[in-house]
Amino acid sequence: MTMDAEAATLAEAPPDESGSAKLRRGVVIALGMIGGLVLLWLVGQFVPGEAGSIARAMMREAISPQTAAVAIAVIGLNVHFGFTGLLNIGQAGFMLLGAYGFAISVRYDVPLVPAVLIGLMAAVVFALILGLPTLKLRGDYLAIVTISAAEIIRYVGRSALLTDFTGAAQGIQGKTYRDPFTDLSFFGSGDASIGFLSYQMTGVNGWWVRFVAWTLVGLCVLAIYLLVRSPWGRLLRGIREDEMAILSLGKNAFAVKMQALVIGGVLGALGGIIYVLPSSVQPDSMGRALTFFAWTALLLGGAATIFGPVLGSILFFVVRIFIKGTADVLVPNSLMNSQQTEQFSWIVVGVALMLLVIFRPQGILGDKRELRFNV
Repeated sequence: MTMDAEAATLAEAPPDESGSAKLRRGVVIALGMIGGLVLLWLVGQFVPGEAGSIARAMMREAISPQTAAVAIAVIGLNVHFGFTGLLNIGQAGFMLLGAYGFAISVRYDVPLVPAVLIGLMAAVVFALILGLPTLKLRGDYLAIVTISAAEIIRYVGRSALLTDFTGAAQGIQGKTYRDPFTDLSFFGSGDASIGFLSYQMTGVNGWWVRFVAWTLVGLCVLAIYLLVRSPWGRLLRGIREDEMAILSLGKNAFAVKMQALVIGGVLGALGGIIYVLPSSVQPDSMGRALTFFAWTALLLGGAATIFGPVLGSILFFVVRIFIKGTADVLVPNSLMNSQQTEQFSWIVVGVALMLLVIFRPQGILGDKRELRFNV
């Protein structure tokens, strides 16, 4: 097959004939995830003792706003790496920019919606500045540039010169920017319980913020599903698998990669805004570690999949709680105290990531053929 013929196959291919089967598979996966959460809730609700206690902690972590925020950021990272092949190691930088743009705008009396748009626009500007000189680089060089750029943002944010804007290393307290968001709640006041899950309806970390966070996760999943099934999505996969073939068709691969970088960055910024709603903007909480979490969740769930980022994000946080809780129960305090089991859980997560990359690089839901590309 000639290069032109290969290019035509990649970029002008008709819609996937097995689309309906994939849709059914996606519905089954979504129902399976919901069923798993229901099972976890039942165990936490009705099983006494340590097993029930661990299940309750896992369930609380699974539906927390931070888990949803990381899921949104991982969906953006999936656009970068999974569908386009861009090695972005600085997704936390997009999250931090979104959080700063939103929080600082609200503190200067900008209404909520424009403040959110400012946070998202900050990610757009950052993607353009980052992408213009770097998207022609090979994948490993792009990785170095993105992680460096994210670290620059973090250090600038914690600079004492910007204390009046960013709060420097102390960050921005949530109470200074959260009220316009909580004022939109139609959940009312008071508490509500679903079994052991008891939260304020409109509190700092209550049902309202959970409702908004997971609704946004669902909307992002739907948007990415529609995007990757469009001709633009097939062009992304063509660039990921053979950029030269796409160029031979006269397509502007650079422009498409820039669009992917912007879309993934905007999703990262949206995740950053959700991430700081129940807490505060702390630059050091959005550093290299958070990017590592996002990559772990992506590889765990499966790159280049629709539900993989969501499944991976939930599993990443839930499994770590399971490891910590189990270690607390089984290991005597004389050998490992609670603080040490926390560290032990991170070690196990790191080892699990290495084993995952070695033995199942496509993750739980991924297809190994989807990862046969050069970055």
